[in-house]
Amino acid sequence: MPEEFCDVGRGVTLCYETFGDPDDAPIMLIMGLATQMIAWHEDFCEQLAERGFYVVRFDNRDIGRSTRIRAAGVPNKLDMLLGRRASAPYLLRDMAADTLGLMDHLGIDSAHLVGASMGGMIVQTAAIERPGRVRSLTSIMSTTGSRRVGHPSYRTFGLLLGKPPREREAAIERVVKTFKAIGSPGYPFEEEHVREIAGRSFDRGHGEAGIARQLHAITASGDRTPGLRELDLPALVIHGGNDLLVNPSGGRATAKAIPDARLKLVEGMGHDLPRALWPSFVEEIAANAARAPEPAPQAA
Repeated sequence: MPEEFCDVGRGVTLCYETFGDPDDAPIMLIMGLATQMIAWHEDFCEQLAERGFYVVRFDNRDIGRSTRIRAAGVPNKLDMLLGRRASAPYLLRDMAADTLGLMDHLGIDSAHLVGASMGGMIVQTAAIERPGRVRSLTSIMSTTGSRRVGHPSYRTFGLLLGKPPREREAAIERVVKTFKAIGSPGYPFEEEHVREIAGRSFDRGHGEAGIARQLHAITASGDRTPGLRELDLPALVIHGGNDLLVNPSGGRATAKAIPDARLKLVEGMGHDLPRALWPSFVEEIAANAARAPEPAPQAA
């Protein structure tokens, strides 16, 4: 499907694509920090569509072809590290509201939400803030927001805080270097695929300030653990046993906080989505979604 755009309110327009039959069960795919919707590979989206889902992927605010909050400028690094809420231009709850606004635009009353890394945090936030709109939750390589769990390893701090290059080839090389460091040691590193996604991402929209604002939203949004304990929905937590960017303790804490959540720890998986694991992920997501009760019919 071609890229489309919609106004989700508060001055934010999201770029999105859909796969599958609109009459099937909707599933929203929410990507992580500094990462565009195309990181949800088309083949992965098609596999979900073949399992009977209407799949929606989109660029979060401040990335890709969605709205950049340029007026907010670049956050102070100390403010980001300390999670100072007063100086954050927006929070994860605002990004969750963007997701719900896209659902409104598509006429979707409730959906299965799947999020990777920061996307997992957005999914968790949406379920806490608007539980009636979330049929099931899948949180991949994410964490609760507690500062006691999910810490990145020291060798990844430079990747998080380093200044992204402005030139296309240098930007691609940085992405390759990053995923060689944080990717899955137990699965083949698909360098050609990583380069292709990095190049497409650069061409679709490159902006370092937006990445910093997203990171500030993460650090300023606080600990979701109390809210997660109140959830009553099917929940799946997938995490790599070799994740250097979000320590597996983040996934364990997420699954422990959500009542009856299923935890799938994958040895050899780092902070990426290896192609070899896509069929397993699709099966796990579908099984989790099947645990959700049928939604009430929408009014005509």
